Amino acid sequence: MLLLRCQLKHTPLQASCRFCVVMGKLQSKLKHSTYKYSRPDGIIEERIQTKAFQEYSPAHVDAVSVVAALNSDLCVSGGKDKTVVAYNWKTGKVVKRFKGHEREITKVACMPQSDQFFSASRDRRVLMWDLHDSSQPRQQLSGHAMVVTGLAVSPDMSQLCTGSRDNTLLLWDVGTGQCVERACVSRNLVTHMCWVPREPYILQSSEDKTIRLWDSRGLQVAHMFPTKQHIQTYCEVSMDGHKCISCSNGFGGEGCEATLWDLRQTRNRICEYKGHFQTVASCVFLPRTLALVPVIATSSHDSKVKLWNQDTGACLFTLSLDGSGPLTSLAVGDPISLLCASFNRGIHLLRMDHSRGLELKEVAAF
Repeated sequence: MLLLRCQLKHTPLQASCRFCVVMGKLQSKLKHSTYKYSRPDGIIEERIQTKAFQEYSPAHVDAVSVVAALNSDLCVSGGKDKTVVAYNWKTGKVVKRFKGHEREITKVACMPQSDQFFSASRDRRVLMWDLHDSSQPRQQLSGHAMVVTGLAVSPDMSQLCTGSRDNTLLLWDVGTGQCVERACVSRNLVTHMCWVPREPYILQSSEDKTIRLWDSRGLQVAHMFPTKQHIQTYCEVSMDGHKCISCSNGFGGEGCEATLWDLRQTRNRICEYKGHFQTVASCVFLPRTLALVPVIATSSHDSKVKLWNQDTGACLFTLSLDGSGPLTSLAVGDPISLLCASFNRGIHLLRMDHSRGLELKEVAAF
């Protein structure tokens, strides 16, 4: 640990000393994080980073539940403070705050190549927002009996599918705001949803330990993947629509894994990624830029972000965000940047580096 002293050599720093105040502000910007690095010879080293990084203006005043990328500069997030925030993570500035929900925000979903997005909340409503419109929602969608826990926008932006802990999925016409289809499956407590690119299918994870593939044409279950041993907390589809990944809850290393599935005809399980010690809350496919192999990232309640070789299941890198508490959500900001939401320290901006093998570094927090 780095020990700072003022010019009068006060140790520890004293609030009554002018120099101590300056030193204290500097010390507050020096954070440390631990990470594990897999060397080419197979040996795993644990290293500690202690370096200054940027502390941006905070996006929220409480735990952040979810973050999503709106474009290559802006992200949209929501949390326990009941607000939705559009944030420029490259400049560290709040672009706009949106207030309309009465309870915690649970999900946000952005419309492709648009400045519009949706937010879901424990108040059972879904609100549609426009970045350049007023701070009032453009639409309010009400139809669920319990907290809304899934949002999926169709690739052509004409439809929105919502899911809830009330076991129902609702399909909405975005233009009119009308519900056009409704489906209910017993014990299907929705945890997350996403639309398959260029297809009429919606992927959905559930507390009943299953992953379902829905056909939006009539809102019928098209396929159920084999039931897992633990609650499936999140799901994501690759950009080419050929694969999907889900992750599970757990404790002490039991469960706490991510699973890669084939979305094509065989629809088999391809690989599993095990190494977290608490619930894995989010998983994303990373763009093929710096890494020589396809990579998946996961974030967990154990305060760790892990990078995985998608093909082999090997853990390539582990970054521990000490003091952040449970990590709740991951989003790809740009080809080398990840946004990671947390309970205790807002949103972390992480950057991938391939200069010494694939590494992940925290460069800012907001």
